[in-house]
This record gives sequence, C-alpha cells and structure tokens, in this order.
Amino acid sequence: MKTRYHIRPRHNIRPQSCIYALLASISVAVFSLPNAAHAAGTLAGTDIQNVASATFDTAAGPVTIQSNTVTIKVDELLDVTVSSTDPGDVITSPGQTSNVQRFRVSNTGNGDEAFALTATVANGGDDFDPSLQQIVIDANGNGVFDAGVDVVYTAGVNEPVIAPDQNITVFVITSTPAGVVDTNRANVSIVAAAVTGTGAPGTSFANAGQGGGNAVVGPTGAQSSASGFLAVQATSVTLNKTATILDPFGGNRPVPGAIVTYSLVATVAGTGLLNNLVITDPIPVGSQYQPASLTLEATALTDAADADAGNFNGTRISVAAGNVPAGQTRTVTFKVLIP
Repeated sequence: MKTRYHIRPRHNIRPQSCIYALLASISVAVFSLPNAAHAAGTLAGTDIQNVASATFDTAAGPVTIQSNTVTIKVDELLDVTVSSTDPGDVITSPGQTSNVQRFRVSNTGNGDEAFALTATVANGGDDFDPSLQQIVIDANGNGVFDAGVDVVYTAGVNEPVIAPDQNITVFVITSTPAGVVDTNRANVSIVAAAVTGTGAPGTSFANAGQGGGNAVVGPTGAQSSASGFLAVQATSVTLNKTATILDPFGGNRPVPGAIVTYSLVATVAGTGLLNNLVITDPIPVGSQYQPASLTLEATALTDAADADAGNFNGTRISVAAGNVPAGQTRTVTFKVLIP
C-alpha cells in the first residue's frame, strides 16, 4: 500500500526542509494490518514490506520521493484444535483388545508446527479404565487404522509436524478389562500441545517461530484436547432343553418304539451381538437318532457336513446358528427313537 502526500511549499520554506521533515515522520510510522479471513492467516516468517511516497510541486515541476522501507516479519501463531471423529461410542466387549478410537488434530496456527500427543484413559465420571496400548499416527491419510502401515507414536521421537490449516488423524488403541459388564462406558481423551511452547494466549517465545520471528501462543493456549467413549456391549446365552414323547399308541409314554423330539432353545441377552453360536447335543445312550430330523428355526437341515448349518456325525448333532443379536433366540430340534 502506498501513501501519497500532496504538499505545496510556502515561499519562506525551502523544499528540502519539507522533504526531510516528511521522511522523518514516515520512518517512525506503524502500520496496522487487517486480520486474515482464514484460520492460519499470513504464514509465519513472511516479510511484509512497505514503502511510502510523497509528491510535491516545485518550480521545475512535480517531484516524487520515497520513504525508507519498513519490514515487519510475521510471528508464528501457535494454535491447535483436537476433535473426536468417531460417529458415536466405539463398541467393545469384556477382555477385548485393540479398541480403535479416532481423533483429528488440526494446526490452526500459521506455521509448520510439531505437536506432542498424550492420551489419558483414567478419566473420572465413567465406569471403567481401559489399558492404553499405543497412540498411532495415520501415515497414509486414509482415516482407517492400518496395522503395520500406520506409525506408532513415541513421545520425544516422532512428534507429527502439521502444516498450517492442515490436520492429521491419530488413533488411540486400548484394551478393555475382562470384568466390565454390559452398558459400561469409558472416557478416553487425547491432548495435542505445540512443541515450541504452550501457555496463556499472548505468551511469546523469542526467535522461536518459523522463519526466525517470535512464536506467540494463540487463543487455544497452543494445546487442545478431546474425548471419545468406549461402550461395552456384553451378551450372555442360556440354553434350555425340552423333550416331547409320542408313543406307538398315541400317548406320551417313553416305551420302546416311542419317538422323542428334543428342542434346544438358545436365548441371547444383553446388548450387541453373540458371535458364532454353535449348538451341539450328544445322542442319548439307549436311543437312536432319526435321520433327516434335524432343524434350525423349523427349517430342515441335512445330516451331512455340507453347506447348511447342521450335521450328524454318528454320535451327536451340531448346528452352527451364526451371529445372534441380543434379544433373539435360536431353536434347534431333532428326533430319536427308543428301540
């Protein structure tokens, strides 16, 4: 920005005196810069230079002069925000390892800055404390935890350097104690702090900013934290077995020739999903399995170990009922003959 001054000299003042006075006044001027519209603002280390000019009339015609150059080096603003990027509670179960929670660390300052990361699993007001396994930096930027690809964070060794107005994803990996119960929740938090320094907004670190200027703590105090929750979904299953008898005479007496139908009902309680439920039952001594009598949810199953869920191996029946949501049941039936 150039400032133009229009001065007409009086007859009793020499033009040269006007010039010297004007230069002296310009050399001590302080220019106020408007705030930038985006988060990072002008990059740290940027030199903002300004030269003023003045034009005045002389007998020989208009004359333009320039002031000295005023240079302002932009300081580095230290600022950061952290947020959880999980859509809700991360589901876990008793004894589960490798819970993955996702956080976004954003550099809202105006210089490349390294950030130290600290995860806390012992936060008050929740139901249990998970065990911290590691903090992992999303190396390929896909937002998904890739074991063996993403980089394990080690404090003091590989603090991530984030460019202005950029962000990274950080994963906090934990394990859940075996003793937790259904619906328990745990608060897991992470803090990101500028390595250059933190403190009250306005705190300055001389010559520590990118590009050789000072580093100045921004509104966040150059550190930020966020929390996410683990939620336990624990299931339990009960298995109830009943028998009905049809004897050769149309009654329900267990006499030779009677057919016994066994019904096995598995009931899943709690929340979440019970995985890989398999129901087995040995054929009782003193009875004979009746071929092709096996069913799951009233659907006939073959006795062979083939594509369907059931089989009879000569001594017992087995049915793979699959993954069963809490609140549901699975019923298996089969028949035997009392010889």
